[in-house]
Amino acid sequence: MLKTTKSRQRLLKLGGIAVLTVATIILIKQLGIVDAFSITETLQNLLQWIQDLGTIGYLIFTLVYILSAILLIPASILTLGAGAIFNVVKGSILVSIASMLGAIVAFLIGRYLARGWVSKQIEKYPKFQVVDEAVAQEGWKIVGLTRLSPVLPFVILNYAFGITQVSLKDYITASWFGMLPGTIMYVYIGSLIGNIATLGAGGRERTSLEWALYIVGLIATVLVTVYVTKLSQNALNNQIEKS
Repeated sequence: MLKTTKSRQRLLKLGGIAVLTVATIILIKQLGIVDAFSITETLQNLLQWIQDLGTIGYLIFTLVYILSAILLIPASILTLGAGAIFNVVKGSILVSIASMLGAIVAFLIGRYLARGWVSKQIEKYPKFQVVDEAVAQEGWKIVGLTRLSPVLPFVILNYAFGITQVSLKDYITASWFGMLPGTIMYVYIGSLIGNIATLGAGGRERTSLEWALYIVGLIATVLVTVYVTKLSQNALNNQIEKS
């Protein structure tokens, strides 16, 4: 009993540290203090800490990833770090689960708790207004294509789809399939880099897999643009006919 209690206390302590760390990161981000205390550097230090935790590191990593999605912190460093720490297979599975959980939580917050705030945030992205109209007609197809394409940032999409008419089931299915190629790519890159300290460094030569997945993303972007434009034109023509 005493051992169980101590384990729970340790888990709560680690979870509290993780929450506090991520909260500090988002505060620094909002205040614009990036020169004195880089977000990338902070995430690298956090990953180094997780690497030394052993099995409990899986849980803490998942928690941090979910919080990053909720707090609108880009998770590319975390995804790369998963490859460096856990290898390609374990890292891909872990990031896939963590990113999907974070996406679901943000989606539900956007739909039920913060619709007004989300609406104001996506005003910065005029493209989403057209995507929203397309989602109303095609649902999961648009969700999947936008996940493959860098039309909007991942963290913004999580909230933005919450105020559309797409169902939670279609959102989860399309998001998971749409995010999987990018997840595997970034985890794979992280495994090649290997060193957490150099995850955010530039000047690295891209692999064949990267180029292939970038091409897939480009094709998806074209498909989204053409598809959404066609749907919008049809909707406009319908309105003209009714008038």
